[in-house]
Amino acid sequence: MDLIQRVKNNFLESIQVKTEAVDKLAPIITDAAVAIANALLNDNKIMACGNGGSAADAQHFSAEMLNRFEMERPGLPAIALTTDTSTITSIANDYQFAEIYAKQIRALGDEGDILLAISTSGDSHNIIHAIDAAHDRNVIVIALTGREGGQIAGLINEHDFEIRVSTWSTARIQEVHIMIIHSICDLVDLQLLGQDGKGTSD
Repeated sequence: MDLIQRVKNNFLESIQVKTEAVDKLAPIITDAAVAIANALLNDNKIMACGNGGSAADAQHFSAEMLNRFEMERPGLPAIALTTDTSTITSIANDYQFAEIYAKQIRALGDEGDILLAISTSGDSHNIIHAIDAAHDRNVIVIALTGREGGQIAGLINEHDFEIRVSTWSTARIQEVHIMIIHSICDLVDLQLLGQDGKGTSD
């Protein structure tokens, strides 16, 4: 096995998936970023959740909002629902794992807030429950999915956004998801600050 060629193939596959997705996804990414900017301007907040690598992506997004992306600005109100282990384990222990995000959303979500819900399969039970809870609280859902959208695709209403990466490789889906997150952060900053100033951040 040529290990170097395998690395090159991974790069090329990732590039191909992004290239094939860009024209389809750019408009809905833009619409989602506009919705986030409008929510923030109306003193609402963004909540984010996912599982495994998608939990890391939710935390990544929250960090970019709360701290900064590429422009200097005040922190923006975003909460990763994936980080409080005492809350998550108490809900999972007392109720069920499928409720770990839904109960947080019902307690913290306000009308006009936004939930960034991430599931590569579109079938994660706790993300499905989170979306149901968001709808109960009149919270707008931005769902990052993959494959054929799974059960989540059927939950999206006229106020929501599904940004689907139509490939079956979890790794490739996650790679595009982080590109989507960075694109949203960039557009939010541009809308809120009205300038295109690139800086550096860890």
